[in-house]
Amino acid sequence: MSLAFDYRGRDGAGKLVKGRVDAASEGAVVQRLRGMGVSPIAITEAKAGTGLQTEIKIPGFEKGVGLKDLAIMSRQASTMLSSGLSLLRALSILADQTENKKLKDILGKVRDEVEQGVSFSDAVGKYPVDFPPIMINMIRAGETGGFLDQAMDSIATNFEKEHKLRSTIKSAMTYPVVVLCMSLASVVIMLVFIVPIFQDMFSSLGGQLPLPTMILVQLSHAMRWGAPVLAVVIAVGWFWYRANKNTDRFRAFRDPIMLRLPIFGSLTKKIVIARFARNFSNMIGAGVPILQALKIVGEVSNNFVVQKALDRVSESVRKGESIAEPLAQEKVFPTMVAQMVAVGEDAGSLETMLEKIAVFYDSEVESTTEALTSLIEPLLIAFLGVVVGGMIIALYLPIFQITSLVH
Repeated sequence: MSLAFDYRGRDGAGKLVKGRVDAASEGAVVQRLRGMGVSPIAITEAKAGTGLQTEIKIPGFEKGVGLKDLAIMSRQASTMLSSGLSLLRALSILADQTENKKLKDILGKVRDEVEQGVSFSDAVGKYPVDFPPIMINMIRAGETGGFLDQAMDSIATNFEKEHKLRSTIKSAMTYPVVVLCMSLASVVIMLVFIVPIFQDMFSSLGGQLPLPTMILVQLSHAMRWGAPVLAVVIAVGWFWYRANKNTDRFRAFRDPIMLRLPIFGSLTKKIVIARFARNFSNMIGAGVPILQALKIVGEVSNNFVVQKALDRVSESVRKGESIAEPLAQEKVFPTMVAQMVAVGEDAGSLETMLEKIAVFYDSEVESTTEALTSLIEPLLIAFLGVVVGGMIIALYLPIFQITSLVH
């Protein structure tokens, strides 16, 4: 069991330093500090926060370890290892300077494991939720082949490109989503609060309301009891989705639909292929065996259709076939991908060819996202104008009858 210790000491230049480390005992802290080049002056066991200083953690709402955090950590580890620092000292530095609290805690535990003689890949492998399988296996390949610094560099490059791809999509979809949410909020507010006011005014004047206004009033009545029910249904549906989104049964239903959606299906397919090619290229470059690489790439593809397709490809390769032949039989992969893989296999440059495929589809995703954004924006504006504008017109139609109702 690890405990937290506060320490004060002096580094090689005689400068006073202080900090906190996790270790099994005070003696382990001394050994770690000496490994970091620090001469300890005082070591005390840290006390847990109490009262207002207690860190509050709500299950399900803690900040996780994201791709950007892993990319930065992998890049820093590669730089330190290639500069000649030992793995243990590199992990100590990473654990001290990482800003993400969860990753800091995990790196401290990984450092303890490595200090006790466990391999880096096995220590990281104990946290499969936070470290993707591709990272664990590339670290294992780098350890086995003696090129851990290069493996960490490949991991960093891979995660940086994946993060850039996700950021491109998120930034492109932010404006349409915000406009849609604002329009829906406007509709709900008008139905729940504005329409009843106009209804009371029209009722006091008497007369028959126009059909559009009557429809709007009925919708307002339905929304008064329907809005809470709808909110509960959405909340329950969201929690159910969070609990079941990674199950094979749900993914087998959802992912084929995602690939067949108009417009969005094409974008999803390009994203999946770009991810497949980039991950497969990095795995091969790290020296991971083909069959193992295919299995891992399928697991991290985030698409059930691609995962099953790669399982079938892996089974064919196990029987002695090339990668390109069974890949060409899978409808989810375009003909161009299979042909480029075949050329890469024949020329002995499969890694390079897969990287070119990834670059091509990254650019395709970017252009498709821009085109999609250009299409969605005017459609959303038109939707907002029709819905909100139609509601305003329906509300003001009876006003034209007020003069005749008064007389």
